Amino acid sequence: MKLGIFAKTFEGTEPTTVLNSVAAAGFTCAQYNMACSGLAPMPEIITEAQARSVAGAARASDVEIVAVSGTFNMIHPDRSVREAGLRNLATLAERSAGMSTALITLCTGTRDPIDQWKAHADNNTPEAWRDLLEAMGTAIEIAERYDVDLGIEPELANVVNSAEKAHRLISALKSSRIKIVLDPANLFEFATLDEQRSIVSSAIDVLADRIVMAHAKDRNPDGSFATAGKGVLDYAHYLGRLKAIGFNGSLVTHGLSASEAAGVATFLKNSLDGHSAGAGR
Repeated sequence: MKLGIFAKTFEGTEPTTVLNSVAAAGFTCAQYNMACSGLAPMPEIITEAQARSVAGAARASDVEIVAVSGTFNMIHPDRSVREAGLRNLATLAERSAGMSTALITLCTGTRDPIDQWKAHADNNTPEAWRDLLEAMGTAIEIAERYDVDLGIEPELANVVNSAEKAHRLISALKSSRIKIVLDPANLFEFATLDEQRSIVSSAIDVLADRIVMAHAKDRNPDGSFATAGKGVLDYAHYLGRLKAIGFNGSLVTHGLSASEAAGVATFLKNSLDGHSAGAGR
């Protein structure tokens, strides 16, 4: 597996600065965010030169851009907000090739009007599912037009809140453009070790043929998120299950500070090699 990190972990509004920091911390790939180019995360306009500068910085730093973040609230209660997000997704997709990537990560969304990562009671309604199917249909048309794939991530706070629901979405859409970004820390809040292992194993088995990226963060015993290797997630089990399905894509960490990055790179390398040493585990 390739070791990666969210580029926006590091300060900077110029791709060379940010991607050099990625490489210096020990990572060979990154999930890019347009904020690292001094733009909004989902900008209305990305020039060809701005896109090329990302690809140039990636070559110079020897850091592969394995994805670019394209998250917006796909089931926002205001249709105009959803439509604006889809327009900006098209902008991002049009420039993805110029940035040397072909994967855009999405947020399946929530009915919360303020925070796209906050759960809402209406997320499980038929209306929310209808709006997601409509938005994903448009997103797939965009992906086909610009030859990119779309990575969705099961996330407790979003409408796709389980591996089973992700599989249901894939079955409904019938598009090879839909891929899975798997983050086991997003699949449980509180769980015994056996429950956690069962949840992670089941998710990997159900989604195996669509997983293109694995995320790496953690959970504290109180349910809050933690830096990879500093919480309760059984990384030996998680990575072992990914290896068992033949996954050889990118393992991308996030939810950490820049000062923790090198330590997490060491922890993940050791975990992949089968060693127990690491970042405070």
